[in-house]
Amino acid sequence: MTTNTYDAIVIGGGHNGLVTAAYLGRAGLRTVVLERRETLGGATATSELSPGARVPTLAHTVGRLRPSVVRDLDLKRHGLVLIGPDVRVFAPGPDGDAIVLRADPGTTAAGLRARSAHDADAYLSFDRLVRSLAGFLGELAARTPPDIESPGLGDAINGLQLGRTFRGLGRKDARAITRVLPMAVADFVAESFETDALQAAIAWRGVHYTAMGPWSAGTTAVLLADSAGNDGGAAGQTVFARGGPGALTSALEAAGRAWGVDYRTGAEVAAITSRDGCATGVALAGGEEITARVVVAGVDPKRALTRLADPVAIGPSLLWRAGNIRTPGTVTKVNLVLSGTPRFRVAGDDASLIRGRILVVPGIDPLERAHDAAKYGRWSEPPVMEATIPSLVDPSLVEDAPAGTQVMSVIAQSTPYALRDGTWDERREAFGDLVVSTLDTYAPGLAAMVTARQVLTPVDLEREYGLSGGHPMHGEHGLDQWFLWRPLLGHARYRLALDGLYLAGAGAHPGGGVSGQNGQNAAREIVADWKKRRG
Repeated sequence: MTTNTYDAIVIGGGHNGLVTAAYLGRAGLRTVVLERRETLGGATATSELSPGARVPTLAHTVGRLRPSVVRDLDLKRHGLVLIGPDVRVFAPGPDGDAIVLRADPGTTAAGLRARSAHDADAYLSFDRLVRSLAGFLGELAARTPPDIESPGLGDAINGLQLGRTFRGLGRKDARAITRVLPMAVADFVAESFETDALQAAIAWRGVHYTAMGPWSAGTTAVLLADSAGNDGGAAGQTVFARGGPGALTSALEAAGRAWGVDYRTGAEVAAITSRDGCATGVALAGGEEITARVVVAGVDPKRALTRLADPVAIGPSLLWRAGNIRTPGTVTKVNLVLSGTPRFRVAGDDASLIRGRILVVPGIDPLERAHDAAKYGRWSEPPVMEATIPSLVDPSLVEDAPAGTQVMSVIAQSTPYALRDGTWDERREAFGDLVVSTLDTYAPGLAAMVTARQVLTPVDLEREYGLSGGHPMHGEHGLDQWFLWRPLLGHARYRLALDGLYLAGAGAHPGGGVSGQNGQNAAREIVADWKKRRG
């Protein structure tokens, strides 16, 4: 059964799919977003865990959101309010001290002096270097990778502009970026700092959401990419959306509706239809077919190519290559509702210290040992993790809950998709217990405060959110899946195997994270192709 014909269909209502749809609607394309779940947002959603207490589903900050996306889609007018606490990172250590990284590099350096004069002196120059190198990667992220088979004028112009930006780095930083991109992040931070705890607090962003350890090659590139296009610097960016990440979803939906975009939830796409090498639309699980000249995959590329596209149309070679896209999910999300504000030993009664990201990453070696455990199908004990208490900066998340209620969002790293001993369905709650007990060693009494809990393992992320292998980034952030190689060499320009089939999710360049850059870039290419077709 065939229903309405659209100009464009977007498969998946994650934030990049919503960004793409809004841009397409703004350009005049009649667009529909199809989401399998009953709510939009995917990883950028907010859900009620207990009466009156709402938690971020997966992503708990939106600090990498590109300002150009906010501006172009007028998201603030559509209700988006961003909150950036002064303390970006609080990393309590087992020694009774803590690393505190603030928004202002100078204040951060002053705070480090009591622990290490060497590190305090080095911090400002390191922050400057990260901002410089990440600035270049931000320029790279905003551009479509070149056409390696038939480069055109646009590729030449992009190359000249990037060359100008590269020269703007100066001789010293230009040499540095070519040297450090393939480096292990442990080596990169050790070149500047002597304190293990500080090294780990910064190196964390080089392995976060990946299946790599701090001694893995290319993790410096992951760190720098995390600061690309934002005000992250050495500390990294920490920004919350008022109302949780679901507020970003709501603003994107409202922006799209203002330009005529339609949204359908509970609409599972079973197949991408095609004829004579061209995408023609989609078939839904219920048998309904929707036609369009443009089909945009907001889902991960492995899923799009191996499960949704016609294997005959794709061909055996690309089908095999797509099946080998690396998606080793190693992240488990634990959401907690607490009856009060946890008191971390090091922070004492100063709640301002725990308004940003809280890192339980004691050092470089514990971070590497956690990676080692995951390589062999085990979770690490204790786990390494990043937590936030978003209700401290956004009380609206608990305004209808009992007085004093807080919500805590925990992302635990190095939890492999396939466990060596047992299954996640059998061991999910045991891992949740471990996370809570580990947090309790840093904030005594926290365990007794837990009134509700949710544990989302890599298997749950695949099952509930359609993430192949449970990987939140739609594909590993290794150098073999970066820039020209993301998702596959020859398919990095947001165009997939079929004419009219595009990729807009985190599996496309420049990769994962709540930035909207993938959707913005994909929309630019789709609109350019659309205009060419229409003469």
